[in-house]
Amino acid sequence: MTTARPASISRRLTLLLTGGIALLWLLGAAFSVLVMHEEIDEVFDSALEETAQWLLPLATGALEGKATPPGLLGEQDDDDEYLTFQLRGRDGAVLLRSHDAPEAPYTGSLALGFSESRHHRVYTIASGRYFLQVAEPLGHRHEALMESAGALLLPLAGLVPVSILLILWSVRGGLAPMRRLQGDIGARDGGNLQPIADTDWPEEIGGTVQAVNRLLHRLRSALEAERVFAATSAHELRTPVATALAQTQRLLAELESGLTPEDAQARGRRIEATLHRLGGLVEKLLHLSRAEAGIGLSETENDLLPVLRLVIEELAAQPGSARRLSLVIADGASLRARMDIDAFSIVVRNLIENALAYGDPETPVEIAVPDDRTVSVRNGCAAVPPETLARLTQRFVRGFVHGSRAGEGPDGSGLGLAIADTILRQTGGTLELFSPVPGQGDGFEARVILAAIR
Repeated sequence: MTTARPASISRRLTLLLTGGIALLWLLGAAFSVLVMHEEIDEVFDSALEETAQWLLPLATGALEGKATPPGLLGEQDDDDEYLTFQLRGRDGAVLLRSHDAPEAPYTGSLALGFSESRHHRVYTIASGRYFLQVAEPLGHRHEALMESAGALLLPLAGLVPVSILLILWSVRGGLAPMRRLQGDIGARDGGNLQPIADTDWPEEIGGTVQAVNRLLHRLRSALEAERVFAATSAHELRTPVATALAQTQRLLAELESGLTPEDAQARGRRIEATLHRLGGLVEKLLHLSRAEAGIGLSETENDLLPVLRLVIEELAAQPGSARRLSLVIADGASLRARMDIDAFSIVVRNLIENALAYGDPETPVEIAVPDDRTVSVRNGCAAVPPETLARLTQRFVRGFVHGSRAGEGPDGSGLGLAIADTILRQTGGTLELFSPVPGQGDGFEARVILAAIR
């Protein structure tokens, strides 16, 4: 089974351009032939009229003075004459004619001016009782027109092959940057995702180069995120899995040695807590993976205020959280943005969970929507040192927990703020962190600024 030959842009452009040039030449030639036809008729008609005016006195004088044999004027020769004449009387009889003129009258009537017979174009002029008719064969005009048209069309036979060669050479030269771009793209693989040099490209290809570079950047980011995710997962999951395994092995060993039910229950709760932490870490890692994959942007504008309310309701259902959560929405405020609903829920969920985990359990977590683009999450805690605050959006960096020092927090993953910051940056928004809360001496505030809708 033969494979169809792939289409070639060079061949297609060559055929289209050559065909277009040939068509334009033919149209131009056709228009020129029409113009020449009119001009030839005018020139030949003028020659007929001028010849008749010169011949009329000569022919009448020759007839009356009998300077030549009756009936003929001029000498017989072998050359065809394009212009012939007949001198006729009022009765239409041919009194005198040139040697190439027919014996029969050109026309049946003697109407003055131009007329046509079956084979001639005739001009009639009168003087007294004589009528002079000068005639030209219609084939002569047709022959002149065809020779002129041939002179216009004959170069086309040589022009088409030359045009094909010139156009093919020009097209291949013009497409050389595309072949160079093809080679640059072909040189990229999993080990080489460097952007293509965005210089010296024609305007028509510059946009393609930029699009390819954006694609390479996204691919490089995705591969890097995959590598980071794999390394992070192996590192972060190792500790809780090892802890749960050690607790389970210890529980089994102690059960064999007569462990009391109370101690067994306590050991089981520690294993349960470790598995809960493991589940939370897995969830955060999945959120991080989705954030790195670029889930933030949405092609449509979404109303995010109902999403915020739903997340707060879900978190308030957890034990001990309902009395700590409060939501304040300014009059007329709304949250509309080109942001994925699921991505926004991940952002606010991580911020609120972070506030619940790291904030003072005796103070409420205040969620506020002061305007159409801002969501603020505040919690009570000691002021976070500036050097720690600047690093909180990095992965696996934990801040202060109420009543403890940095790094002695609950079993958090240190990923919540990093996930929120990654998603917001994808959408053009920002995550601003403040500690202490502006206008206060302590506390922590995470402020989401959504990108403006354009």
